[in-house]
Formats: sequence, C-alpha cells, structure tokens
Amino acid sequence: MPRARYSYGGSTLTGSFPPGVKWLIAINVGVFLLCFLGGPMVQQPAAAYLALSAAGAIRYFLITQVFTYMFLHFGTMHVLFNMLGLWFFGVPIELTWGTRRFVRFYLYCGLAAGICVLIVNLLTSDWATPTLGASGAIFGVLVAFGVLFPDTIILMFFLFPMKAKYAVMIYVAIELLVTLQSLHTGVSTVAHLGGAAFGYLFVKKQLPTLNLRLPDIGVAYRQWKLQRAKKKFQVYMKKHGGQGPRIN
Repeated sequence: MPRARYSYGGSTLTGSFPPGVKWLIAINVGVFLLCFLGGPMVQQPAAAYLALSAAGAIRYFLITQVFTYMFLHFGTMHVLFNMLGLWFFGVPIELTWGTRRFVRFYLYCGLAAGICVLIVNLLTSDWATPTLGASGAIFGVLVAFGVLFPDTIILMFFLFPMKAKYAVMIYVAIELLVTLQSLHTGVSTVAHLGGAAFGYLFVKKQLPTLNLRLPDIGVAYRQWKLQRAKKKFQVYMKKHGGQGPRIN
C-alpha cells in the first residue's frame, strides 16, 4: 500500500483545537500544577511511583510506570516546550487522522519510548535513574508530522524556516549524536529516539489502522490473582497429603 502524503497549509494559531490534543495538554498541565503546588510532599511520591525507573518497573513490579511517566513533569520549561510541540505538531495530525487514532498513536509512542529506556537501563545496569516527561511521545508526533506533511515550512528552533522533513531529520540526528556521545546527559535521548523510531515505523508501514487495543490492566490483574490462588490451593493440598486436582 503506498504511503499517504498530505498537505497542510493551515495554522494551529487560527485553526480548531481538537479534543485529543486538548485533553492530553490538560492532563499534563494538571499533573504538573499538582506537583508544583504540592511541593516535595507531592513530588517525592510522584517521582517514586509515577516516574519510570528500572528499579520501580522491574524490581518492585510497578510496570504502570511505562505509562504514567509520560504525564509527569517537574520543570516549567520542560512541560512548556513539550506541550507546545504537542499543540503545534499534534493538531494537524489529529485533524487528519481523527481523535481516537491520534490519541492511541500518541500513547503507543510514549509506551515504546519507555520500553526503550527500560531496555537501555537494564543493559547498562542503571536501576535508579528516573525518566519522566512526554518528550518520547512528542518525538513520535514530530516524526509523524514530518512524514505526513514533508513539505510544510516550519520554524526550526523557532528561528529558521525549513521544510518539515529536513527539520525532523536534523532533530533526530542531533538526538542520535548526543546519545552516542553519552547516555548520562540529564536528558533521556533514548526515549526521544525510541518514540521517533516507533512514530516513523507506525506511519511508514501504515500500522495505524489501529485495530490494536491497549491492554486491559484490570483483566490482567484479575488473571494474575486467579493464577496465584490456584498455586496456593495446590500447595495447600500437597501439605495436607493430597495431590489435589489440576486446575486449568
């Protein structure tokens, strides 16, 4: 199937503000304000339970961190630039794809970025460093914009007019060079590259029919409890002299 190419000549300054981008920005800003106003009393438990780290996700089984980290920001400029990127690049994509498709794409980019971070942290035995912020998902949106609207002129670094496809290549190249130089920069370039790679493959290979479904965490948890109960029952029967039935 040939890749669809779109032209976008509108402006997010005067165009509509679709609900997917609106609610994603509202959630991110809302969590930021809650942490900002709550100070250390809120920020410390938020960092422990919501930010992504290998220790939290693997050792303490807080696998939900792969999802929650992308909604957590502590720095004003961090949340500001991420939300500007989501607004500027996300609006035309949502208007083209529709809200449900765009939101799922955004979440999958964030999840892919988080998984990449976990893999690299495990390979480098970095258990403690937390990762937070929407940048991985934003880079996926940025790359999708460059693929869908390659000839649209944007202001790179808010200064230099350039076609989107070239600007995206430069942004990704910068992230790759920084990552190759050092993983310890204070910025999770691995998350940026992971989100960018997923965003590219998603659009390039026409993955986004998005008949995919986000996993139902509640169902998975109930299945885990059921399996745990089965094992406990089997242990109980063995201790009391009976092999016990095989539970399927």
